[in-house]
Amino acid sequence: MAAEIPRTPAAFVHPAHAVLLAGGLPLFLGGLLSDIGYAASYQIQWTNFASWLIAGALVFSGLALLWALVDLIRARRRTGRVLIYFVLLLATWVLGFINALVHAKDAWASMPTGLILSAINVILMLAAVWIGFASLRAGDRT
Repeated sequence: MAAEIPRTPAAFVHPAHAVLLAGGLPLFLGGLLSDIGYAASYQIQWTNFASWLIAGALVFSGLALLWALVDLIRARRRTGRVLIYFVLLLATWVLGFINALVHAKDAWASMPTGLILSAINVILMLAAVWIGFASLRAGDRT
């Protein structure tokens, strides 16, 4: 007989936290796509779009980061998942802030650094969203 690992539903993400968490990903992705558009066409408006999208993503991810910090402080046991989630959001926000400063420069001066930072931001935010929305876990509850 095979050993069964009991699967228990994890604590669900609060709906407001879910909106904040999920709101940052498309904005960071839009910033990356705007950077790709600028690299392909050299139209300065694409960097303006990227700057505004990154600023919006910083608002959403910053509020999600604050929520994750409160959850980390309130957690009875600091599991690896909660800590990794917080660190991913923190890294995403810090890198996004640096990306916003890079995009504040002249249009071509922000390339290719802005494009690379935008790609890394999308990957980090995608990982944070993935961990934040993980609903089933083997073993005990958080």
